[in-house]
Amino acid sequence: MSEPKQGWFARLRQGLSRTSSNLTTSITGIFTKRKLDDETLEELEDALIMADLGVDTAREAVADLRRTRFGKEVTDEEIRSDLASRIARILEPVAVPLPVDPANRPHVVLVAGVNGTGKTTTIGKLATQLRAEGKRVMLAAGDTFRAAAIEQLEVWGQRTGAPVVSRPTGADAAGLAFDALERARAENVDVLLIDTAGRLHNKANLMDELAKVVRVIRKLDASAPHSCVLVLDATTGQNAHAQVETFKTMVPVTGLIVTKLDGTAKGGVVVALARRFGLPVHALGVGESAEDLRPFEAAGFARALLGLDRSA
Repeated sequence: MSEPKQGWFARLRQGLSRTSSNLTTSITGIFTKRKLDDETLEELEDALIMADLGVDTAREAVADLRRTRFGKEVTDEEIRSDLASRIARILEPVAVPLPVDPANRPHVVLVAGVNGTGKTTTIGKLATQLRAEGKRVMLAAGDTFRAAAIEQLEVWGQRTGAPVVSRPTGADAAGLAFDALERARAENVDVLLIDTAGRLHNKANLMDELAKVVRVIRKLDASAPHSCVLVLDATTGQNAHAQVETFKTMVPVTGLIVTKLDGTAKGGVVVALARRFGLPVHALGVGESAEDLRPFEAAGFARALLGLDRSA
């Protein structure tokens, strides 16, 4: 956690390279020795939408450029800098680290998401970072339908020295969550991270199960879960919007973590999600190691997205 920011920015920029390469290539091609006219603005709007930045963001950026720079010669770097500043302003309000309130003992974090988003791995990375900060952490293997998820969380528990509450495959997830919270309270744990199932193909059952988990742990602590984090896979692009909508109907989503930015050209979806939902984006994942999950930083992300250096 003490790594210099530039080291993280370099990894972030590398992780966003597929998105930024596509976007900057498009912008460079549009603005090579050309004035800002209707044709270039239309092409720019298409490029921004193709990068999953969202229709509203694309249209507003183009409308502003039309108003301020129409008919003038502009360079691709001027356009990219302008866009990075605009994107940073959109993202700044949602760049909020995952809160851990010491008044809650434990602070209960329910982690939700579709299977395959990297949910269980994200819990392991969070546990690694929280342990490095000196916090006592407990993990609850609440995705009881997948033996692999239970085993994976137990491995993370061994790595981090965090105890794992688990049950055999098929056990009642709400009962497990209740037992985990009871034990976490007895052992004076700082943070309890609860994994959950994510089988969207059976939405009704999943909704009932998640609602039951929340209902049961509130029998022990009426304020729990204190955080409900939805993990999204950036490679799904616009499908991430539907996942946010769906999970918001199931659990009280308080924030997002976006993973697998290093495997996609759709990194702009973070901007569209921030614009549409206004939910805190706690962290981004750009790789496999625990160090590759970091708190979200608006200006750095915006500049990396546009292929710019960290400093303005």
